[in-house]
Amino acid sequence: MLNLPLQELIPVIIIIVISLTVHEFAHSLTAIRLGDETPRREGRLTLNPIAHIDLIGFVMLVVAGFGWAKPVHIDPRALKKPQRDEILISIAGPASNLLLTVVLGLLAWAVAVSSTGGSDLQQATFSILTQAAVINVSLALFNMLPIPPLDGSHLITTWLVKVNPTAAAAWFRYGSWALLGLILVQRILNVNILPIGRLTVAIVTAFYRLLGIL
Repeated sequence: MLNLPLQELIPVIIIIVISLTVHEFAHSLTAIRLGDETPRREGRLTLNPIAHIDLIGFVMLVVAGFGWAKPVHIDPRALKKPQRDEILISIAGPASNLLLTVVLGLLAWAVAVSSTGGSDLQQATFSILTQAAVINVSLALFNMLPIPPLDGSHLITTWLVKVNPTAAAAWFRYGSWALLGLILVQRILNVNILPIGRLTVAIVTAFYRLLGIL
């Protein structure tokens, strides 16, 4: 992303910060609603980005196109149904990004049908809203990959721990290295092993066509 002009880079950074904040806030809120007060005690039930942004993870996201926020800690012992609730907490983050995408798409539709007649401000606003929608869909899809430490991994490990606890522990321990390896292979060989980009474009395009703005 660093190769973007400054006037394009700044909006992208702001969008990423907002999107990550909403994502982690959703994890925290869901955990609290399900009985675990750990996120509240650790100051994570907030929309203040400072509470959620991991500096190194954010820099990596801007520089390399992938990164992370501070993980929301939970105490499974405080949950009513730990296995079910851990899954619900995990998918709350990606779900919040998809919900944010819907809001952004509706705002983009409102801008597109406004009476300003294709002014420069209208076009710039539409472009920023679309970029924000793309980033949020991408975050949702990426985080739903069933690879630790991503949110989607809980869909696998929760089941795997019942079948083979040793395999579940190994997958959780080494999955992050597998994810890093996949990303590096993509970068070095310039191949799309993880079709996040294509799926993101397809989803946003389909949504915009549904709204009648494409």
